[in-house]
Amino acid sequence: MSRLIYESSVSYKGYLIIPFVFGKADNYEIYSYKLLSEIGHKSQFHKAENPAGIYGSCVSNIIDIAKEHITKNLEFAHRGDSFKSRYVYRNNLIIIFQEADKYFYDHYPPELLNNIAAPKLFKSEYECLSWIKQGFDGRHISQRVI
Repeated sequence: MSRLIYESSVSYKGYLIIPFVFGKADNYEIYSYKLLSEIGHKSQFHKAENPAGIYGSCVSNIIDIAKEHITKNLEFAHRGDSFKSRYVYRNNLIIIFQEADKYFYDHYPPELLNNIAAPKLFKSEYECLSWIKQGFDGRHISQRVI
């Protein structure tokens, strides 16, 4: 599997649809997708890979396939766009969440949907993003020096 194409992800009815290149055939890319659910592990489709079992010829095609599957198999009434504050930094997905006056984040690396975020609370979305960026940039610099 290639890296997850977070920059082409789409939030839809409580899910985040994340496309990726599944493989190639005759020099054409074949696309698949993974899902994140706003209700997490309570959803049978949380972190699922292509539950529709259909592949696409481009990103927009696979997004449409995923949307159709989600619409036909709705599990819950979604609360709004839980994935609206998402960012891609160095091919990593960062999703910022707010509860009351506290912010926290989920962090997914480029190749898999394993949340590797530190359990830390912040006073603002900016503070949260700055801390994450500083962590990436500090780690990146130290890796180059070694």
